[in-house]
Amino acid sequence: MKRSIFKYIITSLLTVAALGLFLRSCTSASTSKPTITVSIQPQKYMLEKIVGDKWEIKCLLSNGANPESYDPSLTHLLNLENSKAYFRIGNVAFESAIINKVQNNNPGLKLFDNSEGISLIRGTHSHGDVEHSTDIDPHTWTSVKNAKTIAANMYKAVVALDPENKPYYSRNFKDFLNSLDSLDREISQQLQPYRGSAFVVWHPSLSYFARDYGLEQISLSPEGKEASVKMMQSTIDKAIDRDVKTLFFQKDIDSRQAQVANEQIKAEIININPLNYEWDKEMKSIADAISRQ
Repeated sequence: MKRSIFKYIITSLLTVAALGLFLRSCTSASTSKPTITVSIQPQKYMLEKIVGDKWEIKCLLSNGANPESYDPSLTHLLNLENSKAYFRIGNVAFESAIINKVQNNNPGLKLFDNSEGISLIRGTHSHGDVEHSTDIDPHTWTSVKNAKTIAANMYKAVVALDPENKPYYSRNFKDFLNSLDSLDREISQQLQPYRGSAFVVWHPSLSYFARDYGLEQISLSPEGKEASVKMMQSTIDKAIDRDVKTLFFQKDIDSRQAQVANEQIKAEIININPLNYEWDKEMKSIADAISRQ
């Protein structure tokens, strides 16, 4: 009887000790890295290339979410409040509203704008270097050239936050820049024969991509909303006149009106996701689609 009681006590003590070690390891794992919050998945991809395993990167916008209608969850707000810094992509409407919500609870939150230094496009229709309208097109990340500027802004910010690890960040940053240069050269060569050609989109998210490679983006809905019949027909006629072969479609965001319009345009419909975490693959797949024209 005494032996069984003794065995029970030993087993219980070992269980408690093991549980304590487990809880301490979980706590350590969850608090060992400081956190940076970003707005969109492509930022997360780029920043993780630079910071490696030194930081945990949280993202506000989940893959497939619509930034036009985004409303942050309580979890997102708590992540931001517990972050050392917030890297905004810049010129996206929901960012300012979120910052106002969290700064009262986290006055020490450091803010960095990743779009600083980018030549912004005014409006949502890009034809080479021609700009239209006065609204800033926020889709700066849909450009390999812009990605170099975004990465440079990230690097400067991370070094300011953690100067001790500057050599580590510097190596990663240089490696990432080299990969961006290679991707830019590859796409430039691939699309050189197609300079001056046009493609159609519903949501005008590829203005900067079009500018980089001398293409014309024709948007079926420049404001991202349902177009009037007259406006839609005018855009369809233009696409037909330009002999457009590719229509880029965001299945989680775009209107069915785009597919109806394509009954006249008769272009190949290509599903894209400019907010995809695998940003480099997305840029390459867009180039591949255009080069199949």
